[in-house]
Amino acid sequence: MSKLRVAAFTLSIDGFGAGSDQDLTNPLGVGGEALHTWMVGTRTFHKMVGKDGGTTDTDEAFAARSFDNVGAWILGRNMFGPIRGEWPDESWKGWWGDNPPYHVPVFVLTHHARDPIVMEGGTTFHFVTDGIHSALEQAKAAAEGKDVRIGGGVATIQQYLREKLIDNMHLAISPMLLGSGENLFAGIDMVRLGYRCTEQVATPNAMHVIIERA
Repeated sequence: MSKLRVAAFTLSIDGFGAGSDQDLTNPLGVGGEALHTWMVGTRTFHKMVGKDGGTTDTDEAFAARSFDNVGAWILGRNMFGPIRGEWPDESWKGWWGDNPPYHVPVFVLTHHARDPIVMEGGTTFHFVTDGIHSALEQAKAAAEGKDVRIGGGVATIQQYLREKLIDNMHLAISPMLLGSGENLFAGIDMVRLGYRCTEQVATPNAMHVIIERA
């Protein structure tokens, strides 16, 4: 049965999933890229960016596990790029170059319509203007029984959490403070929504926690 998952989503100790002031230079906001130290050394990440090698430790196990059985993704518009408002043209096609790391259909939440973008490696970006439920319905159909993974950002995850639609989350808590940015749990009562922590594993670069809906 298809599940809606968050996986390998990194937070600072103070709960921020991205820094402030996202732009072309700082796609994850100021200081945000440092959150992902646990991931960038892994074999999975090296493969994503076309490099050989990488670690085969616990961080790698969680990184690899995040891609298991994923048949489609959902992204908020900020995860697709820094452009706000109407699309000025068709030139922006994401942060990742011609061959993004998804390799399955990706559904981007936006208020502004745009034709699908077919990329190399099996990724097609679809732009959904009629809300999170429509995006999930389309993603599940495209996933053909596999899971749907929410890539972020924080606001997108919060929307699905509030509707109790996320089945499980893997969060990697990075041992650093950001101080400002987008706080995942701001205004979210996870206990009231029925979520609980079912697994925790510490590594030098992260505390990996699994949170599931009861």
